[in-house]
Amino acid sequence: MTFAYTLAADPTAAIAEVSADPEAAYLAGGTTQLDLVLKDGVVSPRRLVDISRLPLSGIRVDGGALWVGATTTMAQMAADASVGRLLPMVRDALLLGASPQLRNMATIGGNLLQRTRCRYFRDLAVEHCNKRMPGSGCAAVEGVARMHAILGASPSCIALHASDLAVPLTALGAIVHLRSAQGPRTVPITELYRQPGETPDRENVLQHGELIAEVEIPLLPERARTTYLKVRDRASYEFALTSAAVATVVEDGLVVSARIALGGVGTVPWRAWDAEDVLRDAPIGEATFRAAADAAVQRPFTVPGTEFKVELAKRTLVRALIQTSGAAT
Repeated sequence: MTFAYTLAADPTAAIAEVSADPEAAYLAGGTTQLDLVLKDGVVSPRRLVDISRLPLSGIRVDGGALWVGATTTMAQMAADASVGRLLPMVRDALLLGASPQLRNMATIGGNLLQRTRCRYFRDLAVEHCNKRMPGSGCAAVEGVARMHAILGASPSCIALHASDLAVPLTALGAIVHLRSAQGPRTVPITELYRQPGETPDRENVLQHGELIAEVEIPLLPERARTTYLKVRDRASYEFALTSAAVATVVEDGLVVSARIALGGVGTVPWRAWDAEDVLRDAPIGEATFRAAADAAVQRPFTVPGTEFKVELAKRTLVRALIQTSGAAT
């Protein structure tokens, strides 16, 4: 396919160019966008506006939060000393999320907005995909679906959200700062993504031309302990079957506070609010952690091939809670 290419030098000009053309799209690191355009042919923008040179990179600590520019690469963020010291589970998610080659190119904003790796979405020979062709159905529901979602899923779509990074950012309550032709706005990451419902083709709340500029990540209390636990089929460079990002504060054997998000199981990064409620002021121990896991994985939508994820997700969360609480096994 052919498309126009523009190397943007100014954020305002880039936003104006994309906003004015319904068939234009942003290009940053290109690790997923170019696959979708050139390899898979799933999307066909008439114009790509390259934002990789815009002054939107960098990492700073300010006002009780760590701020990351959208064009900062995964490698740059993982190597940053403040990230490793203040948010180790974020660093771990970055390092577990891709190969070194991809981390050197992929940007933080691009990672958060990456499209699903659902094989049915990316294969144009598959006729039934509500993400590509709204109203056509979901081939995954009756097909091979081992790597698909069980939370936030519906008969219209069970495509999995693939980002590792988004999972700890969801647990931490990150805030996404956006820019558009209408001005700036902020969106909590828990409200950034849309569950498929009846409109699987709409994956997030961004308007056309809107651009992620920066991500604000609130810092945890110094006494908090964190972990990012990823379960996968092989030891490296594989998407999660299940994952859990957990941050807890434990005092005198009680869970004072907990922040939990699950990956590998949701159509969106899954904040486990109910599990956090179960843990609050509860004694540490496997019985408490199992009750929290049961609360985290409620009303799963499974199809043949994904049933195993229900128990695996619960066990993943229990193990992560044991790691952060220091409870004896």
